[in-house]
Amino acid sequence: MLTQPSYRSLRNPTVAIVGATGAVGAELIRCLEERDFPAAGVRLLASARSAGRTLSYRGQALTVQAVGPESFAGVQLALFAADSETSRTYAPVAQAAGAVVVDNSSAFRMDLDCPLVVPEVNLETLAGHRGVIANPNCTAIILCMAVAPLQRRFGLRRLQVATYQAASGAGQPAMDELVASTRAYLEGRPFQPQVLPHPYAFNVFSHNDTVDLDSGYNGEELKVIAETRRILSTGNLPIGVTCVRVPVLRAHTLAVTAELDAPVPPGAVRECLEEALGVRVVDDRAANHFPMPVEAQGQGDVLVGRIRRDLGDPSGRSVALLLAGDQLLKGAALNAVQIAEQLLVA
Repeated sequence: MLTQPSYRSLRNPTVAIVGATGAVGAELIRCLEERDFPAAGVRLLASARSAGRTLSYRGQALTVQAVGPESFAGVQLALFAADSETSRTYAPVAQAAGAVVVDNSSAFRMDLDCPLVVPEVNLETLAGHRGVIANPNCTAIILCMAVAPLQRRFGLRRLQVATYQAASGAGQPAMDELVASTRAYLEGRPFQPQVLPHPYAFNVFSHNDTVDLDSGYNGEELKVIAETRRILSTGNLPIGVTCVRVPVLRAHTLAVTAELDAPVPPGAVRECLEEALGVRVVDDRAANHFPMPVEAQGQGDVLVGRIRRDLGDPSGRSVALLLAGDQLLKGAALNAVQIAEQLLVA
């Protein structure tokens, strides 16, 4: 359990969830329920096309309202799970109305006035918030959960990462498209992708974010590099990332090589990770049982395994790891709720 220092007076706040009908919004509702978050009330907000729908919260049917300029009157905490444009438009409105905003979009992640927070990693940065707190990219969260403990104990020189990202990272429409395209494939029917640019069933393709023509890196890869450096407070840390989509509904998998300051036995790395908050070691060589998205989904820990020396580094400083974490939970909703918990007055 993390300690709960007070940064801004929040006690039994009225909570607004913006984007309540999306995949992350649904998980925010569930996290608030399961963690018994002390909300005086919950207000569900979404786009006009979703207004009027009802969603359950603690056994009560709540009607979704269209987000607008008057939506945040009387709200003390606003959890945003919408797109960047919505956050840029309405986060300042919520802030002006007196709410603390925890935003899951990319809108404020590189704004130095907005802390970029993973509570187990850099909780101290929350103290400087000015009313808006950024929830990091899901892949960066999962990565930092595993490498931050190693950085603290052994020092960190370089990261090389390959990701295998689930449909959940592109929202509920991509998850639905994966299911529909898989069904069509198995039934021998043609299927035309509508959400993602390539066939998803039984396929792997480069992450669908826009590719920077000069560097060759796509937007997701650049986000992971920039945000990981910011979370770890290492502005010049060399990081190489390749992000791909795989036909998995939820929970991302990452293959990571971390170069440490000196050679470290894999056993010491394992011991360090076993002591880390929010990390669960799954590393059974005899049974060939290591982190898998099917076991990572639906729970909040980041699974870490395949802990071994990187034989490609003759210096002996590099360790190889395999991670898996639920993109909708620790990669999004759970991290946001954990941030909110830190804002409560004990």
